[in-house]
Amino acid sequence: MLKKSLWLAVLATLSLGALANESVIRKSLSEKVPNFPKPDEVRPSPMPGLWEVRHGNEIRYTDAAGMFLIEGELVDLKTRRNLTEDRISKLNQVDFSLLPLKDAIVWKNGTGKRRIAVFADPNCGYCKRLERSLQDVKDVTVYTFVVSILGGDSPDKSRAIWCAKDSTNAWRNWMLDGVAPNRVAAGACDDSAIERNLAFARKYHVNATPAILFEDSTRVPGAINAEQIERRLQSASKS
Repeated sequence: MLKKSLWLAVLATLSLGALANESVIRKSLSEKVPNFPKPDEVRPSPMPGLWEVRHGNEIRYTDAAGMFLIEGELVDLKTRRNLTEDRISKLNQVDFSLLPLKDAIVWKNGTGKRRIAVFADPNCGYCKRLERSLQDVKDVTVYTFVVSILGGDSPDKSRAIWCAKDSTNAWRNWMLDGVAPNRVAAGACDDSAIERNLAFARKYHVNATPAILFEDSTRVPGAINAEQIERRLQSASKS
């Protein structure tokens, strides 16, 4: 019983110390770097004495007193693992079951037994490149969440595609063949899905397009080719 009490006391002391350090770091950074964004999380890093400061999915490091700020990657030289990259990958994960699939444009190749989701802007050149690569992936269902984040006429194109009689054809005609969708008048259809997609993207820090989500919750930013997509799909199916 005594050993258990001592152990609990040690844990309590460590917890209080961690909270104290977090408070000191937050206060120091806010005073010394006024424009520094308010951290979403401050916690010990895998390296003793180094603290992780997280805002969204951006990671920086500091000492226990918040006197130094480090921008860079933390690498474990023994295992050769990039710990910063591993942490960001974990932060970027999105549970596939949480995706609002009713707000997506859907198409499939073959059996469609494997699933991926893509956040894409109609004016995004890399999104068009990804769309072409996806045509070469077999037995996949693609859920595209249209988000107008690039400005210009992206909101108009997004609305026109979503409101088209066949939104899937309108999307693919534009992304693959450059055939612009017919314009629609404001209020001509319920386009609230576009706003919901933007809200979902903001919640999960999808700040650039394309962003690809796999069924094992992993996320890949940018346009990757069909071979890379296939490898990711196989990995997701094993998981």
